[in-house]
Amino acid sequence: MNEQKEEKSSSRRSFIKKSAIASSVFIVPRHVLGGIGYVSPSDQLNLAAIGAGGKGSSDIRNASVDGRERVVALCDVDFSGSASNSVKRFPKARLYNDYREMLDKEKDIDAVTISTPDHVHAPAAVFAMDRGKHVYVQKPMTNNIKEARLLTHMARENKIVTQMGNQGGSNVLLDMVQKWIDTDALGNISKVQIWTNRPVWPQGNAMAQPDESKKPKDLHWDLWLGPAEYRPYTPGLAPFAWRGYWDFGTGALGDVGCHLVDIPFRTLGLKYPTSAECSVGAVYSQNWNPDYHPESCPPSSFITLSFGATAKSKTPIEMTWSDGGIRPAHPEIIPASSDIGGKDSANGVLIIGDKGIISTNINDSSPLMPKLYLYDGTTDFGPEEEDNTEPEYGHQRKWVDACKAGFNSPEHKALTSSFDYAGPMTETVLMGNLAIRSYMLRKEDSKGKMDFYARKKLLWDGENMRITNIEAANQFVGRSSYRKGWEI
Repeated sequence: MNEQKEEKSSSRRSFIKKSAIASSVFIVPRHVLGGIGYVSPSDQLNLAAIGAGGKGSSDIRNASVDGRERVVALCDVDFSGSASNSVKRFPKARLYNDYREMLDKEKDIDAVTISTPDHVHAPAAVFAMDRGKHVYVQKPMTNNIKEARLLTHMARENKIVTQMGNQGGSNVLLDMVQKWIDTDALGNISKVQIWTNRPVWPQGNAMAQPDESKKPKDLHWDLWLGPAEYRPYTPGLAPFAWRGYWDFGTGALGDVGCHLVDIPFRTLGLKYPTSAECSVGAVYSQNWNPDYHPESCPPSSFITLSFGATAKSKTPIEMTWSDGGIRPAHPEIIPASSDIGGKDSANGVLIIGDKGIISTNINDSSPLMPKLYLYDGTTDFGPEEEDNTEPEYGHQRKWVDACKAGFNSPEHKALTSSFDYAGPMTETVLMGNLAIRSYMLRKEDSKGKMDFYARKKLLWDGENMRITNIEAANQFVGRSSYRKGWEI
């Protein structure tokens, strides 16, 4: 009996992933079976969510395509919070607290959405891909550079259909930016400036203190910690403040950088940066020691990444990133009364050439509205409002369609953030965090004073994932260790 069930399950998955049926098999048209729009159960993808609350609720909802696909299982470390909305939406889904148990028990799962805190992205994706499951992973793809490279190679080797959750990459308005660059509207492009008002959560000098007595009764704390070193329950880390701590999150860059950096990285055809340099803002105490903990992200930072010339740009490019509400000066070419980037100039991207500037932005609250300003007085603007009828530009739905079509299909190749693209882009975003963490490296000099010896330009060998001029900085390329049971 078990052999028959396994054979049936394997056959169904083969149909979905290969999307090919022998010509000798007679197919009954869908309109005969159930009318226009009918989807045969054998055509449905079996989906599961790892992280069913918060962003995970919209990810699995959009992946289900309004019930076109079947959601068979939900995993979350606490179903008493926002994950309860997914339970109500998918009442037939079986519930799990541990994704490892779910994936080992639910043999018919074809694909999973992973929408957990950043530190669990890689372990969950590796566990799923190792079992042949297609994966949709929220941004940033991973918590560190080494994990991003691992997932990129693993997806390719295992023929897994992948997508990272930077949905703005599927916004058709990006085509305007691409056209301006491809037609040489900007001329030689030498600079890119990116900024954000993030972080908008406690970090820097707000180190939370453990307090087991305040742990919610329905929260599985050990499972929430996942690969991170064990610590007693710390109020505030879950469900959100984890973003400000390196063990779990990736700061402002990880939060919105995969949206903003994506625009120039994609349209300019950038590859690995060649160097990184940064400075950070800190709150100073009375003895003038920075009240900033190396375990947590700073309240603000300024980062410079250098890139070589590409097919899209014949000159080297300097990309700057600033967070904490610090933004670049308003270019003279753009009217003083106009916002730069997005609404209120809070987040944005400027792509700067010798003929003009592209001003644009993308995040959850301010959509991409490309604007081209040329020094000859010519302008070209995107629409005042987006005409988008599909949730998040169909980013999850397109991934589901590609899962059905298969790894080598045109549908998979057309995805805007499969790991072949999202991996190197994520590495670039996380390179900024490597520079931030290196900024706090220090040791006593010969006179007993603290020497912040890594506050220099870091030279990066992208192919080999290595800082070549300051060895100690390489400790931040990957996680130093994983808890037993969470190794990758």
